[in-house]
Amino acid sequence: MSKFPEDLMYAETHEWIKKDGDLFLVGISDYAQEQLGDIVYVDFPEIGKVINIGEQCGELESSKAVSEINMPFKGTIVEVNTELEETPELINESPYDAWIIKIRAENSSDYNNLLNSREAQKVIEGDE
Repeated sequence: MSKFPEDLMYAETHEWIKKDGDLFLVGISDYAQEQLGDIVYVDFPEIGKVINIGEQCGELESSKAVSEINMPFKGTIVEVNTELEETPELINESPYDAWIIKIRAENSSDYNNLLNSREAQKVIEGDE
């Protein structure tokens, strides 16, 4: 059974989002990493790039597939987790500690439009 920590928000495309001061950390949910299998490579977006809501902001390559990471809201990429370049398997080991990108939202109130843990759980129940 996938876990959805209550202190995070979620996108319907299975990314998690955590407010970090005036920035936001983005990773993939426990459910998403289970579906992907062993993650072997992370393709990061360019720092400074502005990406619109729903657009691709990176890719994960796993033993099963290549999967897009989607932008939860319009914003600018300010940092990537370079630790994942050498050890992408950290996403499988601890998906809620292994953030992938850090963004500055164009409109930080968009965070409030994301799913809470209960709503995210309902989305995966619909997927199964």
